[in-house]
Amino acid sequence: MKIKVGFGFDVHQMKEGHPFVVGGVRLDHHSGAFGHSDADVLVHAICDAILGAANLEDIGYHFPNTDPKWKNVSSLLLLEECVHLISTKGWRLGNIDSMLCLEAPKIKPYIAQMKEKLAQATRLDTDDISIKATTNETMGFIGRQEGVVAYAVCLLQKES
Repeated sequence: MKIKVGFGFDVHQMKEGHPFVVGGVRLDHHSGAFGHSDADVLVHAICDAILGAANLEDIGYHFPNTDPKWKNVSSLLLLEECVHLISTKGWRLGNIDSMLCLEAPKIKPYIAQMKEKLAQATRLDTDDISIKATTNETMGFIGRQEGVVAYAVCLLQKES
């Protein structure tokens, strides 16, 4: 069996009164991530990890923010498309490990729901998806709640 590892990173600016979608789940918070699609920072980092592992460019290449087709779309649709793209090259997703970095809101109450949404989009078991969160200890743009960051790694598998 052949395996590959991919790494993804994403960052989005926070805007007051904007919806905050993370892992396909709308969080209860006074501000949210701003972007062309739904600005789901976690899903975008996962997409980049998957695409990178398969050597298929990055999320901006496949879903450019200049294309009106992707305006306000659920990032879970982008994730489904990434899983389809790797399958055309014979790869299947093995697992995802991810980390969110933000000051607020607390993520723990949403993790189970996020894992369910991600599992549906990737066809993985929830046990194969890890979501962790940390703060930036009030430092920098994350500490001032001006932005949110996500990191992700994934494993791809292919029968040799």
